[in-house]
Amino acid sequence: MLEVAQDVWGYVTQMIPLGLSALVILMLLGPIRKKRLSQLNLVSSARRETALVLFVVFCAGLAALTLFPANFWAYVFDWVFRRDYWNWGWGVSGWRLADFYPSWEETVSGLDYLPDMLTPFQEIRRALDHMSYWLLFMLLGNIIMFMPLGFFPALLWRKWRWWKSLLAGFCTSTAIEFIQFFIGRSTDIDDVILNTTGALAGFWVFCLLRAVFPNFIEKFQCQPRGGYYRG
Repeated sequence: MLEVAQDVWGYVTQMIPLGLSALVILMLLGPIRKKRLSQLNLVSSARRETALVLFVVFCAGLAALTLFPANFWAYVFDWVFRRDYWNWGWGVSGWRLADFYPSWEETVSGLDYLPDMLTPFQEIRRALDHMSYWLLFMLLGNIIMFMPLGFFPALLWRKWRWWKSLLAGFCTSTAIEFIQFFIGRSTDIDDVILNTTGALAGFWVFCLLRAVFPNFIEKFQCQPRGGYYRG
């Protein structure tokens, strides 16, 4: 359990920089959002605002975790807090942004592995056959990581449907895998399958909560000033 907690914390810390940036931007946009809701004669409860903050911070954190080269944030944290890992310099000596990205030749050579990348269920079968900690951690992590993408939109926006969560998970994961191919990260069709499954699972968690606590769920959605929507 300690190993799992350490690995989870390692990923969470990488989500913090962009997550905090998104929080600041959302706070700056607060007056504009409030004015827009007022024009529409709608109110957003404190519960909804809290859930919205969590969702926005999560999305930004997901971008930090998936759209940057491997170990990028580890080097950034090391420079910020210790300042002794590299001789930090911009294009002089030591650290350069280009050091994190593969060369064009390396990217092109990766096309040789494209058939393996696009073979579905290959990595999933390998994880289940070998039952190693890391493979299972990545398998479950790819599902759990995308559950908020299916859960929060259904919680925050009325008339959200299961196929929207499916589409959101698929499109987001496909875009991430496409970008990761060009930044030297692992790219695999199984990640898309697992991520999409996670987004859909998040929607079904919402459906379960809505069935058990219907009145509670209503408070997370915008309501007309002085009244409540039903259904």
